[in-house]
Amino acid sequence: MSRADRRGAADWWWTVDRTALVAMLALIAIGLMLAFAASPAATGGPMTEGDFRYAAKQIAFAGLAVVILGATSVLPFRTIKLSAALIYAAAIAGCMVALFAGNEVLGARRWIDFGWVTLQPSEFLKPSFAVLAAAALADNEKMILPKEVVAFILATPALLILVLQPDVGQTGLLLALWGALLFFNGVSLAAVGILAGSSAGLGFLAYLLFPHVHHRINQFFDPQSAGYQTELALKAFAHGGFAGVGPGAGTVKYHLPDAHSDFIFAVAGEEFGIALCGIIVLLFCVLCIRLLLRSARMADAFSGLAGAALAIAIALQSFINMGVAVSLLPTKGMTLPFISYGGSSLFAVALTMGFALAVTRQRSKIGERDVELFAFLREARAA
Repeated sequence: MSRADRRGAADWWWTVDRTALVAMLALIAIGLMLAFAASPAATGGPMTEGDFRYAAKQIAFAGLAVVILGATSVLPFRTIKLSAALIYAAAIAGCMVALFAGNEVLGARRWIDFGWVTLQPSEFLKPSFAVLAAAALADNEKMILPKEVVAFILATPALLILVLQPDVGQTGLLLALWGALLFFNGVSLAAVGILAGSSAGLGFLAYLLFPHVHHRINQFFDPQSAGYQTELALKAFAHGGFAGVGPGAGTVKYHLPDAHSDFIFAVAGEEFGIALCGIIVLLFCVLCIRLLLRSARMADAFSGLAGAALAIAIALQSFINMGVAVSLLPTKGMTLPFISYGGSSLFAVALTMGFALAVTRQRSKIGERDVELFAFLREARAA
């Protein structure tokens, strides 16, 4: 395709971040490979024969995720903002449905069962909020409220529903996204200190109010025990060594709960060794740093803020998942982007990265229509 060709796919190819795109596709491919490794453990046990039903479903999920990623990456700014607003509203409505009529798992109501796929609406809150909050902070006109407050008001309904579900991890991620957006928007160091102190206070409050948070943190700091799942994950890494025991030859995975989702990184460590784990970490670093650098070079504030926030969302989630697997963080049920089994996670990550590719594309805005979502909050001008 010629660089001079500004039609359709050619224009997209020469303006999109191809390095980041290759890293995303590589992570999806690794996720499919690990789905085949973990599926027998999820459907069977050490003494029973499992099957590859989860791997087959993950292939279908991955195909749809690639479509979402590609379709989202070509969107103009106007459509990105409107889509984010609709997705955010739909995700909040879905979270409310899950809260009252969803499946209850270990005391939490976060999932809606559609038969073939179980959807977790809260997964879609992060990318849509990142885009909407970036649009509010990047608005050139003065508003009747501070823009930082407007961004927090946007997050409030989602935060309330997440606390009620309860989903402390997603609540923390959404608050971290809000803080990251303020940081990238140039908030003062004093405000950064206040935000850090407030976050610590909220974390301590969660420790006091939620028994499962209390248990996991106490277990994390217990020198005698790292916890059942974490101890098994560490055994998987030790068993795999540098090169792993080979595809399908892992044994610890049959005893490890959620080996196909929350602890898929341990399966990678057992069967393919620290070598593959290092490749996964490297791909996430390339992806997130590339998007952050690209966002920093954007000419308009919205692209820079949205691109950076979307990159941080993936970076935080991947760090938490891998940190839990190697006992650097307390146990938290959070998927590894692109790699863990699950339609909700894969679709939401594809949407996140599709938005990121779209806002960081190198394109001219001449003649491009935009939408002003927060015009109603602007201060009235004197006649």
